[in-house]
Amino acid sequence: MNLLQKKLAKYDLPQKAKAAGIYPYFRTIESDQNTEVIIDGKKVLMFGSNAYLGLTNHPKVKEAIIEAVNKYGSGCAGSRFLNGTLDIHVKLEQRLAEFVGKEDAITFPSGFQANEGVLSCITGRNDFIVWDELDHASIIEGIRLSFSTKLKYKHNDMESLEKQLKKCGDKIKLIVTDGVFSMEGDVAYLPEIMRLAKKYNASVMVDEAHSIGVFGKNGRGTCDHFGVTDDVHLIMGTFSKSLASIGGFIAADKETINYLRHHARTYIFSASCTPASLAAADAALTIMLNEPERIERLWELTHYALEGFRQMGCEIGHTSTPIIPLFIRNNDLTFLIVRELLDMGIFVNPVVSPGVASEDTLIRFSIMATHTKEQLDYVLDAIRKIFKQHNLIQ
Repeated sequence: MNLLQKKLAKYDLPQKAKAAGIYPYFRTIESDQNTEVIIDGKKVLMFGSNAYLGLTNHPKVKEAIIEAVNKYGSGCAGSRFLNGTLDIHVKLEQRLAEFVGKEDAITFPSGFQANEGVLSCITGRNDFIVWDELDHASIIEGIRLSFSTKLKYKHNDMESLEKQLKKCGDKIKLIVTDGVFSMEGDVAYLPEIMRLAKKYNASVMVDEAHSIGVFGKNGRGTCDHFGVTDDVHLIMGTFSKSLASIGGFIAADKETINYLRHHARTYIFSASCTPASLAAADAALTIMLNEPERIERLWELTHYALEGFRQMGCEIGHTSTPIIPLFIRNNDLTFLIVRELLDMGIFVNPVVSPGVASEDTLIRFSIMATHTKEQLDYVLDAIRKIFKQHNLIQ
């Protein structure tokens, strides 16, 4: 065993969790992604999915995938820059740009690559990137690769944001924030962020990964919800949540998109999105536009669940969205409760350090429009029983 192998072999936290019977990751699902899934041959209620509109199993989405594969095959065998641009790439990019209210858009193989590719190249050595401390990991990785000066502000703290903006002088500055924060479920203060951006002549990029399909007219996101679309410079989104696929995109004015097409390395040097993933996202977008009742149903269930957790006495932070954090504040107890819930036929996600601070560990509970109130009632009752056993509620 060489020195690197010896170093890596010292990492044994997963083995310890497995030995204790509380390892919660890589649970194998043997069915489609729906409100119920099959794990180890048993039905389990799925409350850990990002498919907020429940479209991953929609017949029209699956039909579109089959048609795309029959026409284009399984992949593009190259990058968008060279041989990997199909007419359906161009069509979907035009639709996405129009959907979020921008002139143009480009697609990436994943949402992670969209953030990483854009943020690593859009500003330069003499510029500044100012970011919320709870921004998604893909934003943080993109910022790390940038040559710009990086300034972090406290989560949703506008005084902290202004303090950081004052340090930038008259240089180019880009504020980057999630629209909906993926673990905490709270919403960025976009109107106030835009006020400060105008005051200090900054540009703004909003990650709409968890807000497309949830906020705004027909699910256009938080920028639309708050009426700030025209003032936000860059709008990012993913296909892997409400759009029932895999991939990501960035939308902006034509000049910005032209620059990114020729500088974003995760775009230039990655194989392009597959025909199947494009067709699925395109079909899901059509359903989202044509069936606004899905979003209405999602919010009805969200309000129902939020009220249930509040009445129960759970600590859920500042969430007001289908992402509901149940704070446990202990790694091992978080793992244990996740396992106990799975034993009761409920799938939820643990979020522990280093993903969050050790004192902020939580269970991430998420809702789909296709859930039923009966399913929610069962889960609320199960969580009440388990949380009482562990003295997390009265």
